[in-house]
Amino acid sequence: MLLSKIWFRCAAGRDPVSPVMVRPAIIGWDGQERTVDLTIQRIFSGEELLRRMKGWFTVDVDRVLEVVKKHSHPEIMNERDLVLVSQDEETEDKLIQELKDNFGDQVHLERLTTDIS
Repeated sequence: MLLSKIWFRCAAGRDPVSPVMVRPAIIGWDGQERTVDLTIQRIFSGEELLRRMKGWFTVDVDRVLEVVKKHSHPEIMNERDLVLVSQDEETEDKLIQELKDNFGDQVHLERLTTDIS
């Protein structure tokens, strides 16, 4: 399996950026009839983090996810970094080509490891 970081062209700065989890989301509740003193923290899934980036990149993240999910799956590594996990080099090469065909220089991958099997 291969790990790659995905980079997007920032809609504001026009430079390559990749979303990261700075800290877990904190979810709580408001009770209508009582105070609920409970919160949970959780890291977003890779897909969830990407979907929350809608409008921050020069491409439609839903379209990118359609392409990505054909060849790999997005994950959060080390509770921080968004990575794509591909089965092998051939699969990743297909993903790279399809990203280039659909989004030009607006999305690209940076291989992090050659094999984590």
